[in-house]
Amino acid sequence: MIDVKDIIKPENLVFKKSKLLLDTPMHYCPGCSHGVVHNLIAEVIEEMNIQSETIGVAPVGCSVLAYNYIDIDWHEAAHGRAPAVATGLKRLLPDKFVFTYQGDGDLAAIGTAETIHACNRGENITVIFINNGIYGMTGGQMAPTTLEGMVASTCPDGREHSRDGYPIKISDLVAQLPGTCYVTRQAVHTPGAVRKAKKAIRKAFENQKLKKGLSLVEVVSTCNSGWKMSPVAANDWMAENMFPFYPLGDLKDE
Repeated sequence: MIDVKDIIKPENLVFKKSKLLLDTPMHYCPGCSHGVVHNLIAEVIEEMNIQSETIGVAPVGCSVLAYNYIDIDWHEAAHGRAPAVATGLKRLLPDKFVFTYQGDGDLAAIGTAETIHACNRGENITVIFINNGIYGMTGGQMAPTTLEGMVASTCPDGREHSRDGYPIKISDLVAQLPGTCYVTRQAVHTPGAVRKAKKAIRKAFENQKLKKGLSLVEVVSTCNSGWKMSPVAANDWMAENMFPFYPLGDLKDE
């Protein structure tokens, strides 16, 4: 008979829950990328031993309840205003690690001005940007990042540029600004992708310590409930359709 004590020996441990993750059951849909990214943020903060020095800013959207899951200080922000709130926090408390956690509707539509100007000023913060191509929480409406031809509740026949405009590659835009030091686009759909995303988040936090400017980590993600797909089908659709338009990798690293 196998002794449980042998199974949980450190050398046999494949994965453990971060101590920073609270026991609150997550509200995210099965297959959602948010839970994976939450775990990566918690792991990075724990490994850097900066729990008491970190402040997260959660605006409106699926990310609004992030404060329920990661045991750090949090500040809520109005829809789209997280970079402005983070700017104030960082300037008042320059030794703190300050990050925003935002969806694409929040960051690239309602908060476009805050995003662009915080990046251009080179605020010494980290922006984590979840891009699933739609407004997830409010009903699956078309977002600035919705692909051409992609179906959403407000474009049931697919996005058409003559009517709806073109999708915005917000990370490509901010990578051109002198205030950004690190802009990268990652995903969390496979174990290998998860490792790369964690490395990117860690680097973004370390850049704050070095006072290098603003770091933005985009995570191309799924919204299987909003896309009306199973989690597996959503991952496949993302790889086939999102990645060609939003290719993964570093866009800027200074």
